[in-house]
Amino acid sequence: MSQKSKLLPIGTAAKKAGISRQSLQYYLMVGLIEPTEVTPTSRRLFDEESIKRIRLIKKLSDSGYPLRAIRELFLEGRTDLRGKKK
Repeated sequence: MSQKSKLLPIGTAAKKAGISRQSLQYYLMVGLIEPTEVTPTSRRLFDEESIKRIRLIKKLSDSGYPLRAIRELFLEGRTDLRGKKK
């Protein structure tokens, strides 16, 4: 199975991460996450590392962290917006 076939569209990625599609779209809009790849037809695709990051965002949010604070934590940390080490 190629790496490309492991990429998931936004609805499937949201479901796998345990959030709504609208929540994932909001996370994208506020800069908490970026898609792994954007196709020529503008479909946003996500890999397993992105799913893990979305789950982390949800856990932090459920714990009471505001999304703004979560974003700042990521920006100050040693990971990029897809959760990969710099």
